[in-house]
Amino acid sequence: MTMTRIVSAAALALGLASTPALSFDIGAMTEDERAMFRDEVRGYLLENPEVLMEAIAVLEQRQAEQAEANDVAMIAANEESIYNDGYSHVAGNPDGDVTLVEFVDYRCGYCRKAFPEINALLESDGNIRLIYKEFPILGQESVTSARFAIATKLAHGDEAYGEMHDALMTLRANATEEVLARMADDMGYDSQEILAKMEDPEVNRQIEENHLLAQRLEISGTPTFVLGGQMIRGYVPLEAMQEMVAAEREDS
Repeated sequence: MTMTRIVSAAALALGLASTPALSFDIGAMTEDERAMFRDEVRGYLLENPEVLMEAIAVLEQRQAEQAEANDVAMIAANEESIYNDGYSHVAGNPDGDVTLVEFVDYRCGYCRKAFPEINALLESDGNIRLIYKEFPILGQESVTSARFAIATKLAHGDEAYGEMHDALMTLRANATEEVLARMADDMGYDSQEILAKMEDPEVNRQIEENHLLAQRLEISGTPTFVLGGQMIRGYVPLEAMQEMVAAEREDS
């Protein structure tokens, strides 16, 4: 627990943080006044330690509410880039009444853990529009995989991208260009055409745009989901995701 949180919680506990009449500036106190204040706080908290925990809980709740409000504002300010960028792959039902956006990295363990559950979500609910945002952040194999997926879409279209996305999510080998090329050939696609498309400036543009969007949304990890006005950072089990989708549907 940091000293800032202790002082904030102590002020809450003593009613000093929210009562204008009792506002104070520790820096303006004399040494004797500071000593008396420290003794009063210490004595009170020793006698009533549960108050400190209650105050910390209030402080954390306020911080969580502020974070949620910030997420709503950031999503609203970037709505077009999130939901209608013109290049991100759309899975599920393109005309669904709920849109779920996933920032994904193919080498992310939690993205892979979420992968079958997201598929199960789409299968159990035929009215979800799912948008994938290629967001490689875990090293060169992540970048290579994302570039290969985008190049597959440029070379062979949306259906091919969907198949390649699934294959990359379950790939156990190292994601080198040679391995990915063999995989594409085995899937019936022209690997040389895909490799050539990886050099297309459009591939770089899409990845750069997604990184810039992630910066604006203060997203630094994967998977991160955007659902309505909320951001869901990290893996969420299927049942919890179904409940969130149901809540979003009710609110919209």
